[in-house]
Amino acid sequence: MNLNIVLFQPEIPQNTGNIARTCVLTNSKLHLIKPLGFSLEEKHLRRAGLDYWQYLDLELHESYEAFRNKYKEGNFYFSTTKGKKFYTEVQYKKGDFIVFGRESSGLPDSIRNSNLENLIRIPMLETSTRSLNLSNTVSIFAYEALRQMNFPDMK
Repeated sequence: MNLNIVLFQPEIPQNTGNIARTCVLTNSKLHLIKPLGFSLEEKHLRRAGLDYWQYLDLELHESYEAFRNKYKEGNFYFSTTKGKKFYTEVQYKKGDFIVFGRESSGLPDSIRNSNLENLIRIPMLETSTRSLNLSNTVSIFAYEALRQMNFPDMK
């Protein structure tokens, strides 16, 4: 396993399906923190993940607290438009966790405020739109981390 991709309370099944497909093709584990805004049986989720779903390394967590208690020793980064560092300014290692917030509201203040040194972002133009689509953001972060690791086990 190369990376741990963590979705905090995801809301849109198509995004999660696309992210699941990215995880399979990058040998990354997908962590979903409940509550989810959809059922894992939803057809939109399965369609976006296509035939990759059966190969997904997936772990469900009842809460953020339960997730962090399980992975106390993990190295965590948090994707947020409020981050001071660009995602390219950190040195990723195999097994790192990259946490992404809800599509509608991002990560809660409590999570951001307790992880200020590890908040990272993608540079974007300042416009009236909020941010990039979640599945696009995950791909950008994942491939930068994998590039830094020299694309382990990838052709």
